[in-house]
Amino acid sequence: MHGMAYVCRLDQARAHVKRNLCRAHAPLLYSALTQWHVPVHVSRQLCPLFQIQHMPLGRSVQGAMNYARFLTAVSAARKPSAIRMLTELQLRSPPSLISLAGGAPNPNTFPFQSCSIQVKNGDTLMFDETMMKRALQYSASSGIPELLSWMKTLQKDLHNPPTANYTAENGQMDMCVTTGSQEGLSKVFEMLVNPGDNVLIDAPTYSGTLAALQPLGCNLVSVPSDQYGMIPKGLKEVLSRWDPADVHKPHSTIPRVLYTIPNGGNPTGASMTAQRKWEVYELARQYDLLIIEDDPYYFLQFDKPWAPTFLSMDVDGRIIRTDSFSKILSSGLRIGFVTGPKPLVDRVVLHIQASTMHTSTFTQLMVSQLLHRWGQQGFLNHIDEVIEFYRTQRDAMLSSADKWLKDVAEWHSPAAGMFLWMKLKGITDSQQLIMEKALEKEVLLVPGGVFMINSSDPCPYVRAAFSLSTPQQIDEAFKRLSALIKGAL
Repeated sequence: MHGMAYVCRLDQARAHVKRNLCRAHAPLLYSALTQWHVPVHVSRQLCPLFQIQHMPLGRSVQGAMNYARFLTAVSAARKPSAIRMLTELQLRSPPSLISLAGGAPNPNTFPFQSCSIQVKNGDTLMFDETMMKRALQYSASSGIPELLSWMKTLQKDLHNPPTANYTAENGQMDMCVTTGSQEGLSKVFEMLVNPGDNVLIDAPTYSGTLAALQPLGCNLVSVPSDQYGMIPKGLKEVLSRWDPADVHKPHSTIPRVLYTIPNGGNPTGASMTAQRKWEVYELARQYDLLIIEDDPYYFLQFDKPWAPTFLSMDVDGRIIRTDSFSKILSSGLRIGFVTGPKPLVDRVVLHIQASTMHTSTFTQLMVSQLLHRWGQQGFLNHIDEVIEFYRTQRDAMLSSADKWLKDVAEWHSPAAGMFLWMKLKGITDSQQLIMEKALEKEVLLVPGGVFMINSSDPCPYVRAAFSLSTPQQIDEAFKRLSALIKGAL
């Protein structure tokens, strides 16, 4: 029966992809994967579309996903806030409703009345008195409706997730707004990770992820990676410690969660290839893993067509994806998104209800106005400009690295993101070199150890960011770094 359910779901995904291929009119064959890309001049849907019939079927652990088995006791115990539910009910009610239920402050007492925000292209975002009252008031924990609607359309257009048309209980794609993707990540980890759990992670990784995971008392299991991201053979070897048949046995120690940054990884700049994603996803199916796809640099991929995402491959509903506007609109606005199966997104929203309550209504309305003014085409045009800026910055850093560091360091050119990850030749540990001696030379980078599971282990790597400094400053910094390394050898 489980096998039948699996085949039906795969057939649904095939039909979903074929319908979209017909709409595209002019697919191009790309690599050895039997995947179809829609050319940019035909459509701005930048994510590849796939012919799923050639995807390895693997083993169906179960028909439909059993999301309850992934939840921590804390997350499973969360219940909807009655007050929050009343607030959201009131937001959907007609103006004729007389509510004595809410504890919201009266907006007539707020000192702010109106404002206008100038956009670089000359547009003006207006907050009149009515809009300002709404902007300064409580709003829905999942996000304001107009922003969520816009983003759901974007996710579907970019990633074409097979789960978009599933039923809610079978993992239908849903979304919520978070206060930056970091809030989304921390709440997803709290939802899924128990003390003592084995969590798969491609180290080195984002220090904020380590800061969120390590206090949970889990065991971080490092999966080998290189310039193309997580290595499927390495993941398979790590997972070979367990028998997939034991997945649903009580007290099984098989990992249930895999975390990865697939594009422009922080700190490595690594970007996972489509082939590797397929292989990792297939292993996730065999071992019934949830994949946390942390993708803040998705919109900073320097080459097109952009890489397909795990979300675009997700025929099971096992992907939880986090996105961020921090790198492309503003880091201070603190707007991110969690996309994933509705049963899990609902749990994240319950946590939001009990903690931050919601992301700033003002910043959500500000971004929503901008996006609706631009439209999807205008948004993607803006992304192109951002990409061009960071590509120029990356190229300047690579040029200076070739000029000053090729004898004392080695690196790979990042295909996305903001970082260059360098291994210092002849240096066992970069910690003292950077934290003490580099400051004397008035140059600062991040020692690689802070991105490792055990930060006290010796690490010869450093991370250089090319986002803020001018090409001239980057060149001078690498000149100083070169002298510093040579002096330490």
